[in-house]
Amino acid sequence: MFRVLITDPISEKGIEILKREPDFYVDNEPDITYQELLEIVKDYDCIITRSRTPVTAELLERAEKLKVIGRAGVGVDNIDVEEASKRGILVINTPGANTIGATELTMAHMLSVIRNIHIAHNSMLEGRWDRKKFMGTELYGKTLGIIGLGNIGSQVAIRCKAFGMEVFAYDPYIPREKADRLGVKLFDDLREMLKQVDILTIHAPLTHETKHMITKKEFELMKDGAILINCARGGIVKDEDLIWALETGKLGGVGLDVYSVEPPPYEFIEKLKKFPNISLSPHIGANTYESQENVAVIIAQQVIKALRGQTVEYAVNAPFPDLSVLTLIKPHLDLAEKMGKFLVQWAEEGIREVHIEVRGDIADHFHPIASAVLMGILKEVVDFPINIINASYVAKDRGLKVEELTSAETVDFKHYVKVVAKSDGTEKIVVGTVLEGNIPRIVQIDKYRVDVEPEGIMLLFENKDVPGVIGKIGTMLGKANVNIAGFRLGREKKGGIALGILNLDDQVPEEVLEEIKKLPEILLVKQVVI
Repeated sequence: MFRVLITDPISEKGIEILKREPDFYVDNEPDITYQELLEIVKDYDCIITRSRTPVTAELLERAEKLKVIGRAGVGVDNIDVEEASKRGILVINTPGANTIGATELTMAHMLSVIRNIHIAHNSMLEGRWDRKKFMGTELYGKTLGIIGLGNIGSQVAIRCKAFGMEVFAYDPYIPREKADRLGVKLFDDLREMLKQVDILTIHAPLTHETKHMITKKEFELMKDGAILINCARGGIVKDEDLIWALETGKLGGVGLDVYSVEPPPYEFIEKLKKFPNISLSPHIGANTYESQENVAVIIAQQVIKALRGQTVEYAVNAPFPDLSVLTLIKPHLDLAEKMGKFLVQWAEEGIREVHIEVRGDIADHFHPIASAVLMGILKEVVDFPINIINASYVAKDRGLKVEELTSAETVDFKHYVKVVAKSDGTEKIVVGTVLEGNIPRIVQIDKYRVDVEPEGIMLLFENKDVPGVIGKIGTMLGKANVNIAGFRLGREKKGGIALGILNLDDQVPEEVLEEIKKLPEILLVKQVVI
């Protein structure tokens, strides 16, 4: 018998699925205290939690039989995942269960803003009959721009097409075939899309790449009176620039379910209140009975698979079965993940295809190393946990094509990992190895041979190989109080094109990067944080 303990409230449908299994014994204790849980956890093979129950190292130490922790939701902040991994306990969660709830809330905000529904409602409650005041616009015939054509973005596109809208999208990680199937025009350049849309809706995770994706610069490209809807993540839109866009009339209306700080500061809400067409909600995208039911059903199904040793789709962690193997290849896993993280920032456009080579005496460990590369890429573009087990599932789900090559044969190094990231018509290359003493090194970037420590903040610049370039950049960084910790150079030939890599103590301010780009010798500048 598998004993399962439910420590937080979940939908009865999920509980019923578990109880139908003849070899499952289920205890539903949604109000159990932490101290009570400490006393009884030793008897259970699985616990299912939400955010209320802290799954600590202390608790896991007492969980003698525990094999699976099921999180009915996405976030795992309340779970000591590292400790669970050390003890061979699988942690699973339920990303995507709230897709329809978030989709419909997006539509609700969109309709409220264009038809002034929320304002008209308040007017009626105040005893007024202001029919002429509430002249709205129609969704029919308007152009919608979607940032992020994943699960929720795709569902929004389907509904807006049904309203008779023309739908555009920007998502560098979605294959064009998916957009074509949805009848959506996919843009490679966000700026070009922004110029043409009447309504912009955001459905992307908050990552290094998307933070402050929409600022004053992007608002200036949009039509006067455009509408913004954000039911994804606060922080994608820069707060002060959102206020500027409303003040200047660049935005004619805004619908928000998410905020940079939650709950949002009183001062921010006070600023929003003075504008006539603002629709706000307190992060309730997943707050539907159906979404909560989906969470319970999915976690129940995943727990059953996990306890029976079957493949699960939403693993948050995956301990290696043999600790000696883990110790052997950990430096290579760390290097591979950093290479993936490097590439996703170095690439000019979103990565659509990845070619991974593992050569030399680490070839037998190709699959975890390749998964680590995908981890590094995906952690920069999704907002749920990515690990060795689920990296390939998520890559496939997002339409990322992965080509694999492994061979014991190698040149120059005893072993190395090579990753080629392909976008539309372009490709970026990075090659890395682990030197004796477990020292990770990037030894090739695109066509340049280099010797770079993949760590911290790096400033990369392609330039004409002429005297004085390094001095100019060093002077600019010095004036900005950015200290240089190291410098490496690769070049194709004397007097040709060179690639400089600076290891820095602090990030370079955006305005300084813009100044560096203006130098006549500079061809390309990128700041990468690993």
